[in-house]
Amino acid sequence: MHSDPIADFLTRLRNASMAGHETVLVPQSKMKMRLSEILKQEGFIGDFHEVRGKPHDHLEVSLRYDKQNKALISGLERVSKPGLRCYLKATEIPKVRNGLGVMIMTTSQGLMSDRKARAEGIGGEALCAVW
Repeated sequence: MHSDPIADFLTRLRNASMAGHETVLVPQSKMKMRLSEILKQEGFIGDFHEVRGKPHDHLEVSLRYDKQNKALISGLERVSKPGLRCYLKATEIPKVRNGLGVMIMTTSQGLMSDRKARAEGIGGEALCAVW
C-alpha cells in the first residue's frame, strides 16, 4: 500500500513517458480519474479508460508524444505533500512555466485546473504541477 497515491500516480506517468511507453496502468480511484480528466482537457495525455481486474480495477492512461517522439509531459511535481500541505488563495495561485503548464487544485468545488480556479475566484490545496 502506498502512503501517497497521488505521488504514485505522477511517478508512474513520469516513468512511463521517460521510457517511451504508449500506455501506463495505474490503480483506479475517483481522484485519479479526475486528475486524468484534467490532464486530458489540458492536452498532456491522450485518453484513459477503466480496466476491470480481479483484485483491483485499474486506469489505462495513454500518453501523448510530439512528432519527434518527445513526451508532451516534460515535468511533474507534487506540490502539496502529506507532510506539508500547501493551501493557496485564488489571488496567490502561481502560473506554471508562464502559463505553459497547469497546476491542479483541489477546491470546495472539486478538482480543477489553476486557470479555472483563478477564473472562479476559488482557492484551495495545490496538489501538483504539470508542464
